[in-house]
Amino acid sequence: MASIDLPKSPNVFHPEKPSAVGSRNSLAQEFRDQQAEVDLLLSEEVDKVMNHITTRLPKDVLEKVDIMGGLKEKLYSYFNQNYQNMFNRYIVTTEDEMVKKVRNFIDKEEMKALARYTPKEIAALLDQVGGVDKFNTGEIEKSIVNMYGHLQGHIQRGINDLENLTNSLLRQKTDVGAFIRGENAYSIVKCAFKDNISKPKTVTDVKLSVNILDSELISPIFHYQVTVEFLIKDLISKNIIDLIDKEIEQLKDQLIDEGKEEMADSEIIFEKMKRVEKYTSDEQDDPKSKRYTFFAKSLMDKIEGLRAEIDPEDFDPINVRENLKKIMDLENIRNRGFNTAINSITSILDTSKMGYQYVENLKNAREMVLREYEDTDSKQLPDERYEIRMKYYDQAQLLEERKAYDVQATSFEVEVQHLWDVLGMVYEDSKFLRGVVDFNDLARRYRNKIKNKIKARTGDPIYEDIEKSWDEISFTKPADTEVERMNRTYVFEKDKIKRRLILMREKLQKMYAYKYPIQRRVMEERLTFLEYEFNRFDYMINPYHIQPGLLLDVDITSIKRKKATLDGMANVLNEFLHGVSKGFQDAAFAAFSRRRSTVRDDIAQSFATGSEEEGNDYLDMLNEPSDSGAEGTKTGVVDVTPKRGRKRSQKKQDDGGLKEI
Repeated sequence: MASIDLPKSPNVFHPEKPSAVGSRNSLAQEFRDQQAEVDLLLSEEVDKVMNHITTRLPKDVLEKVDIMGGLKEKLYSYFNQNYQNMFNRYIVTTEDEMVKKVRNFIDKEEMKALARYTPKEIAALLDQVGGVDKFNTGEIEKSIVNMYGHLQGHIQRGINDLENLTNSLLRQKTDVGAFIRGENAYSIVKCAFKDNISKPKTVTDVKLSVNILDSELISPIFHYQVTVEFLIKDLISKNIIDLIDKEIEQLKDQLIDEGKEEMADSEIIFEKMKRVEKYTSDEQDDPKSKRYTFFAKSLMDKIEGLRAEIDPEDFDPINVRENLKKIMDLENIRNRGFNTAINSITSILDTSKMGYQYVENLKNAREMVLREYEDTDSKQLPDERYEIRMKYYDQAQLLEERKAYDVQATSFEVEVQHLWDVLGMVYEDSKFLRGVVDFNDLARRYRNKIKNKIKARTGDPIYEDIEKSWDEISFTKPADTEVERMNRTYVFEKDKIKRRLILMREKLQKMYAYKYPIQRRVMEERLTFLEYEFNRFDYMINPYHIQPGLLLDVDITSIKRKKATLDGMANVLNEFLHGVSKGFQDAAFAAFSRRRSTVRDDIAQSFATGSEEEGNDYLDMLNEPSDSGAEGTKTGVVDVTPKRGRKRSQKKQDDGGLKEI
């Protein structure tokens, strides 16, 4: 095909000229009647909307709406303007650009053919001279793959941006649903929207914490201090699990071939457990133990306690221990998981136009701090900014974090209780010689009368002798079970502290009104300090809610009417989670979706008749000849074996398998 066969597009912009930029008509579509296709699509959509309106609106409303006169035409015009003028012109322009690319490519190929002086191709000649290793197109092919990969990434990022903006417009508000898409919502540990302290009307602060578990990471993360022995044992364990999974798959195929029912989820789990001792054991001292099938005990003893670094004085390059460690280091198992997460988040930020000026990568601690601006003073920073903290936690670290969180929570309770007591004493002293000020004063004045005239007659104890369980601040807390002791939420304690802070500020206002003596100023300063610090503490992540894995902690400040950082960070986080996490996997749900009850044809509720092929299968099943050796006892018996196993177990049925029904 010569390049002249493809029409060259005019380098002009016109809405009607064929293949012009922005045109609704394209020469690449050849015989297709685009206008008729669009009219068919628009008429169908308009009819759907009209049917929806006529079925949902009351009859009296329908009589007042001019349905036949102008509503349908308005809907048709709306769809036509928004769909045809935007979508079709974009498609036509894309097709036109593709025609140009193909035309240029053919021109280049023709120039190559004209430049040949011999019938033998240059690539074949180079291959004969130097071989495949000397002359190949591998690097060029990699470059092309990278270019297409970047193009696909930009297209996907644009689609994600459009989706998030569309969701925000439909909701007419900013919430968690517009920030993180549904398939990643399970990973959110905490997401809080609150007004900025200094600019509450125009600026909002967002706290988002995402926890990706170890089992969900595509590339596993290990601490830098983990031993080589642990890494090797982890590889062996994964190999054993893979071998067991292969055996289970073979068992499933065998059951299907035999025409038996599939195993339930619990049966699969027990089958896996029964096969564990086939590959490993707890006999650590026996060199012939099954646990040393993949890695000998002598080698395991040599690397015992070996970590990421060896003392230079003890390093010997020709020792067994050093060479085993070198093999593991060359595979980069220790670092690649965390490095992959770092590269992913930074590259996504770069391509998403979310620049940053400060990065601190604490590699050995498996922690990274990334900020858009280097300064940390909120008063000097703009209203659009973000900060990301990514850290990998193991179980030991979480235990220490929880201990520190317990101590801090207790400290707040002590400090707030102390201010509560001081304020209470000042309040009592302020009532000196003022008579009745509150309900407690009135109750003390009438206590003896109530005791002598009411309680003495009824025999009931007086109010002061009754044990008080309610502190009138928060409701009575139920006793902690093992679940609460192992997973402290501190919801009750935090709520109690918040209510006390509010009550203390109200009591200060009630005591002093518009007077500001030194006592009030001192207590208000202390109260303001405790409120500020407690809000910071409440804004933090409760380590009891985190499981071992990767924690992504994001702090965002964004203008309410702009939301530029919010929208940009939503795309970054969704793309990051897609790149480093396998996502939540429900094995039971996945197994259930494969069962026949979920793939029945009649669920579609179609009124169409069954296909001819299905009808023939049913007739063939009814007309199957019965076994002649059964003396006619099987006449009229229908085979109800599932179709999947029926084809594979035909021999078994011919041997009398119908008796099983």
